[in-house]
Amino acid sequence: ILGLQPQNVMAIGDNFNDVSMLTYAGVGVAMGNAPQAVKDQADWVAPSVNLNGVAAALAKFVLI
Repeated sequence: ILGLQPQNVMAIGDNFNDVSMLTYAGVGVAMGNAPQAVKDQADWVAPSVNLNGVAAALAKFVLI
């Protein structure tokens, strides 16, 4: 609908159901508390949820 390409998307996930989203996105970010198999599929691993990992990912990739 918006005409976005995968390279224009950042996805953040923390479990196995998020792997396809992480691999589709131009930047796939796994949370630090995710299983290792999920982290292995990500481009970057953020700190855990308890350590504000989403905020860290946004600061690193969006608020450059």
